[in-house]
Amino acid sequence: MLVGFLVGLIGGLIVHVSAPGAPWVEAVTTYVTGPIGQIFLRLLFMLVIPLLFSALVVGISEMGEIRSLKRVGLRTLGYTIIVSTIAVIVSLVVVNLLQPGNGVDPVLARSMLADAEAGARAIIDRGAETPSGMSAVVGIVPDNVVGAMGSNAAILSVMFFALFFGIGVMLTDTPNARALKAGIEGLFEVTMRLIGIVIRLAPLAVACFMFNLAALFGWDLLVRLSAFVGVVLLALAIQMFVVFPLLLKFAGGKSPIAFFRETQEASVMAFSTASSNATLPTSLRVADEMLGLPRRVARFVLTIGATANQNGTAMFEGVTVLFLAQFFGVELSLWQQVMVMLVCILGGIGTAGVPAGSLPVVALILGMVGVPPEGIGLVLGVDRFLDMCRTTLNVIGDLVAAQVISAGEPAEVEVAGT
Repeated sequence: MLVGFLVGLIGGLIVHVSAPGAPWVEAVTTYVTGPIGQIFLRLLFMLVIPLLFSALVVGISEMGEIRSLKRVGLRTLGYTIIVSTIAVIVSLVVVNLLQPGNGVDPVLARSMLADAEAGARAIIDRGAETPSGMSAVVGIVPDNVVGAMGSNAAILSVMFFALFFGIGVMLTDTPNARALKAGIEGLFEVTMRLIGIVIRLAPLAVACFMFNLAALFGWDLLVRLSAFVGVVLLALAIQMFVVFPLLLKFAGGKSPIAFFRETQEASVMAFSTASSNATLPTSLRVADEMLGLPRRVARFVLTIGATANQNGTAMFEGVTVLFLAQFFGVELSLWQQVMVMLVCILGGIGTAGVPAGSLPVVALILGMVGVPPEGIGLVLGVDRFLDMCRTTLNVIGDLVAAQVISAGEPAEVEVAGT
């Protein structure tokens, strides 16, 4: 991705300086780089609904552990919702205060969509017609699930159905229900494999996106992109070094300095792999050997947290959506920002803990709020580094959750059910 980012950026800047508005440049962007980028986006859109549906259903249905762990499961769920909400609020406040995407001429930004496919313009039009107020609240509950799945603007409705369906799977303990759960798990695995194949095309798509964007915006693009990276890192740092230490000190009964020292192995593994799932074995060992947490509590919290407690992912999605909205001059109302926050919280639960797992969710949210989906090309080139940073926050956040939940549990939880 970095190579594709640099090739597209340098090529676009050269064209911007040497041949602005040349006919051949328009031909290349219209018939070569533009279609390649659009195909990449369409592949993501094609897979995101089955990915989110299967991930949420499986994640909620696995909360059947609540029956055995009872208070542990409920406290974990409550903790995840509260801390994820804090994380998204922090990210939205930071991006609204610093406005990293402002300063670009909205007319110039919109001009990059002139040759876009009708489907992209239709997504923008639907975003402008998104209902607000009580109509939007009622609209979260779908009256037609198939119709909701066919509309990028109805992602909250799809998530609501997935959550509701997952609860039904969790409460239905029959052979057929267990077979259905296994089938949905298979859907998740197949979708993840396909997502992995699509992501392999990302370097080429990044080069095409960056060529188009750099040829249009020139050096201003570099300034805005560096501002975006800075804001993401600032939001992640606030969560890591302000929110987490407060939770450890006052809710976990643990010295933040000692905690970060004891969990450094998990941090390094998360940063190098950019995968919460790949780091899970290391996290479990760290929780047991370094933190000395009860195994049953740590195993439950960390396993659920690898897919459900992804603070860094939720923060990245929120900052990215608002940054691109500012970049393209799309004004988001307070209700739309609340919707972004809700989707990011749910997306943090439903997003797979693998490298680049949040990109399909970001693309879908962009279409939902009327931001041009092509804008995702702005962030793809730097996503690998940011993915490593937010995965580190995700993994440390899971260990913080395990520490906090363990601190509030009686000693007999460790031997319960034996």
